[in-house]
Amino acid sequence: MRVCGIDCGTVTTGYGIVEWDDHSRDPHLVSISAGGICPPKKALLPERLALIYAELSSLFEHFHPDVVAVEEVFYSVNARSAIRLGHVRGVALLAAATAGLPIAEYAPLTIKSTVTGYGLAAKNQVQFMVARLLSLPAAPEPADAADALALAICHIHHAQTLSLQEARAV
Repeated sequence: MRVCGIDCGTVTTGYGIVEWDDHSRDPHLVSISAGGICPPKKALLPERLALIYAELSSLFEHFHPDVVAVEEVFYSVNARSAIRLGHVRGVALLAAATAGLPIAEYAPLTIKSTVTGYGLAAKNQVQFMVARLLSLPAAPEPADAADALALAICHIHHAQTLSLQEARAV
């Protein structure tokens, strides 16, 4: 299973591609790619959104994920920031839907809990555990890429749990 995690942001939209390798003697998570999409700061919002859409579409075409994992909408004190973030999230969902990819959504608490064992973990704890789970030499940069990898790991974990539950029910 290959999952593309997307951490939506107006300054940097992180992405992370993770694969579950169960063909080897020791099944494990494999980091395929990670990074950040950083539109020019002076670009207008529509231009930023168009760039994010184009980059995500290109990633989907290049890496052929089986599913896309995105963070659920969360509530923010700053309404303007929440609206702008919603625009980016909408573009990510549109890019995935246009590519015909299924979309999974997870709450921040679920993602952190799955990756670190603690739903209120700090960003650096998430980065540390992502590096550990993927056997990376250092925490992924930018931090948005680590968050996107965490989303992908979260989906793989939840998909495996659901698969086991379905197998037991049969």
